[in-house]
Amino acid sequence: MIDEVRDRLQWTRRVTTPWSNDEKRGITETRLDELLERWANGYDWGVHERRITEFPWATVRAGDTELRVIHQRSATPDAPVVVLLHGWPDSVLRFERVLPLLTDMHVVVPALPGFPFAAPLAGPGMSVNRIAEIVADALAELGYSRYTVSGGDVGGTVAEILAAQHPDRVAALHLTNIAPVRALTADRSKLPPDAVAYLDRAAQWFRTEGGYIAEQSTRPNTLAVALGDSPAGLAAWIVEKLESWSDASAFTTDELLTWVTAYWVSGTIGTSFATYAEPATLPGRIETPTMLSVFAHDIKPEPRSYAEAFLNVCEYVEHRAGGHFSAWEQPEAYVGDLRRAVKLGG
Repeated sequence: MIDEVRDRLQWTRRVTTPWSNDEKRGITETRLDELLERWANGYDWGVHERRITEFPWATVRAGDTELRVIHQRSATPDAPVVVLLHGWPDSVLRFERVLPLLTDMHVVVPALPGFPFAAPLAGPGMSVNRIAEIVADALAELGYSRYTVSGGDVGGTVAEILAAQHPDRVAALHLTNIAPVRALTADRSKLPPDAVAYLDRAAQWFRTEGGYIAEQSTRPNTLAVALGDSPAGLAAWIVEKLESWSDASAFTTDELLTWVTAYWVSGTIGTSFATYAEPATLPGRIETPTMLSVFAHDIKPEPRSYAEAFLNVCEYVEHRAGGHFSAWEQPEAYVGDLRRAVKLGG
């Protein structure tokens, strides 16, 4: 598979535009050339594949499907249980740096259906609501009846649904953002001024930065062909997001390529669009005790007043560093907030 990548990269047709080195128009030609050169000459996927394989993986039956998870058990049988849910365009690798900091807890990191390292996705219908039920079933199969759920992006939306559907199981939530789609349906007349101002900022973000959402949610088949057949296209699509949504120097070139290669070798870029393309039903207000971590360089950091319209926000912490992939970028800060969430759940 990696030999195929290198072969395809040798035949990459370089595409230029009038804005090829304007980073406001997407990944620059210069940056993409750097990435592709390293991917074709010098990058060693085998090293990273061996490390990923050594995670404590398990496959759990969850209703009519299977869920692959990293299951890191604590030596203490009655230790707290935390569930870490990743988003797009990443994978369980988002949480690689926090795993060594959580050895005193039972940790479950699902590879969400349709994403890298997950069991193959069969057929349509894999909405965030269905994923929440699959995760709940898998946790029950593992013997966990009470846990704290942590996540952001798609994973944060799944966490909210999971808490609403199973309030008896989810002791607390730890989120780095609330479900983004709420910004499209929020009732402005019921929000305080700073929350309304946030909605204006979010609307501007969707207009200037949200084109990928429109394409992935409405024409996933078309986009999947372009990205699934071209390693250069895949790298451009994913790396632009990884770099622009994170704090400065969050990733080395090889780390970026590892996250991209995970999509290439698993062939999951198309199936990862499922949570964008499938209709979702979001709960109203959720009373589960919630810890909201806001990182300064995230894409749409919410004010507390806005989050409180939908969540029982017991703690709200703003961090000066870190972005959308905070568990990777600022693992110590992330874990500190996660521990506070665990305490909220008793």
